[in-house]
Amino acid sequence: MTQMMNMPRVQTCTVTDCGYNHDGCTAFAITISEMNSACDTFAGAGLSGGMGIATAQVGACKRADCTYNNNLECQAPAITVGASADKADCLTYQQS
Repeated sequence: MTQMMNMPRVQTCTVTDCGYNHDGCTAFAITISEMNSACDTFAGAGLSGGMGIATAQVGACKRADCTYNNNLECQAPAITVGASADKADCLTYQQS
C-alpha cells in the first residue's frame, strides 16, 4: 500500500476552470475515476476550494487497467491533469 508521504503528486493541472486550480491543484488529494480517467475531484462553475498551496496528491485511482495502478493506488512518480475525454482527466494514464 502507498503511504501518504509517497503518494504521487499532481505535477501539473491545466484545467483553469476548476475550483481547486489556483496556479496548480490545491486540493489535498484527488480521485481518478474509472470512466475516461476523469478527475473526480473536479469542481467547476464558480466553485472555489483547496488548501491555498499547490500540493495535491493522488489519493485514489479507480482506473484499474492503468499501468501505474496497483490495488487502486497510483504508483506513478507524478501525474498531469488536463482536458481529454472530459474537462479534467489524468493524462498520465497508460492502459496496461
